[in-house]
Amino acid sequence: MPTSPHLLQQRLDDIGRSLARSGEALALLGLGSAGADLARMDAYSDLDFFAIVRPGRKAQFINDLSWLTDIAPVAYAFQNTPDGYKLLYADGVFCEFAVFEPAELAQASFTAGRVIWQAAEFNEELLKGGERPFSPTSAPPTADWLLGEALTNLYVGLGRYHRGEKLSAMRFIQGYAVDRLLDLAPHLETAQPTLPDPFAAERRFEQRFPQLAQHLPAFLPGYEHSPAAARAILTFLAQNFAINPAIQAEILALCDQPPTRQE
Repeated sequence: MPTSPHLLQQRLDDIGRSLARSGEALALLGLGSAGADLARMDAYSDLDFFAIVRPGRKAQFINDLSWLTDIAPVAYAFQNTPDGYKLLYADGVFCEFAVFEPAELAQASFTAGRVIWQAAEFNEELLKGGERPFSPTSAPPTADWLLGEALTNLYVGLGRYHRGEKLSAMRFIQGYAVDRLLDLAPHLETAQPTLPDPFAAERRFEQRFPQLAQHLPAFLPGYEHSPAAARAILTFLAQNFAINPAIQAEILALCDQPPTRQE
């Protein structure tokens, strides 16, 4: 659901204070609309950030999220990369973050950020970074990872739709989320003996997975109909997997909400 920019900024400040209290962190860097593009922050923004921690402490912050859960109740979280998570607070604040140690920053790729908090000894020059995006897991993706990506693609895409970014919404919902559905197909039905294309999952998909393929028209209704697509995808996922009720409720609420901004 929509979240006030004031609450978003307050939550980011709270995260900075939590990192400071830990005694094991060095800085909090806001990115995107939580960073240098703060003027873009609106009710459908999420909080993108890097937590920079002391050498040897990354695993501690990845494996124990109390530095986030102690601030406010968390309704949903899944580790989408080796470096970080997508996380939904119970009050609707959605975060995507990574945790880095100083030595990793030279290889991290990110646009200009905004330092929310830093320890006195932190060298801000390290934030000039190098070239490495959020890295997907190197192991074959699990069904849980694919499900988490699909759900958060729906959530983010609906936020884009409600701020009038229909093209981006379509990409997230009818593109990225559907791609994850294609990847989930082997978990849902036995592939027919048709040669797969190792470089394009959509090739011969209708022949390989005819049962799931019957749902594709509902998943891909077009540019103007992303909320309907999101609802159809969510319904299908809920019928086949255990869905976190909090993220499910947030997605359904966004499906039902009329757009608040027009192009």
